[in-house]
Amino acid sequence: MTEQSSTADDQNPPTVRPRRVVLKLSGEVFGGGEVGVEPDVVQSLARQIATVTRRGIQVAVVVGGGNFFRGAELQKRGMDRNRADYMGMLGTVMNCLALQDFLEKEGIQTRVQTAITMAQVAEPYLPLRAIRHLEKGRVVIFGAGAGMPYFSTDTVTAQRALEIHADMVLMSKNGVDGVYTADPRIDPTASKLDSLTFQEVLLRGLRVADQAAFSLCQENKLPMLIFGAEGDDTIVRACAGERIGTLITAE
Repeated sequence: MTEQSSTADDQNPPTVRPRRVVLKLSGEVFGGGEVGVEPDVVQSLARQIATVTRRGIQVAVVVGGGNFFRGAELQKRGMDRNRADYMGMLGTVMNCLALQDFLEKEGIQTRVQTAITMAQVAEPYLPLRAIRHLEKGRVVIFGAGAGMPYFSTDTVTAQRALEIHADMVLMSKNGVDGVYTADPRIDPTASKLDSLTFQEVLLRGLRVADQAAFSLCQENKLPMLIFGAEGDDTIVRACAGERIGTLITAE
């Protein structure tokens, strides 16, 4: 399900370019650090995804909603967690529609599928239909999380990737370009790790993504690449198999 991509430099071994990926985009990126949607940022994301799609890689996207609502944070302010999480799911759908609009302006056919029924704006989430869309060269954007409270979009990303038989999970993170030995924003001595196993991540308690997502990928031997959202070509480079970020594997 993967193909080898050659490099001009004979000193570097060939890398593996995935055929089908699930890309996680954080809501914070969509808002450019603010509440709402920043059109220039979404346009840049759409251009990168369009470039990848034109190269023949099948791309599905899971979008967060942190630029609108975060259920756990609303709970801390006294809101019922169930209701807060559903609000967060609605926020992800707004981001999905924004990304769909900019992708279609790039000439890429796109379908939004949501875990909560919203017939007027999106299809229901159906894995086999999502696979058919991808095989036809369309980008599929998954919204509304898992459709249930208490599930992070990181976990949903791993679950969706397994259901549609993706080759790799790509976790685009805001403010960090990989996995570090400690939080680099707090500990100046923290060093970046180029690769490690899911077992090492869990044993060290590294929290760059949800641990349930790590466990799902570990149990099913699904590799995950964690890389920084900043830059005009990070998604393109990640899909091309370049050595950016941190690659996490089962072994």
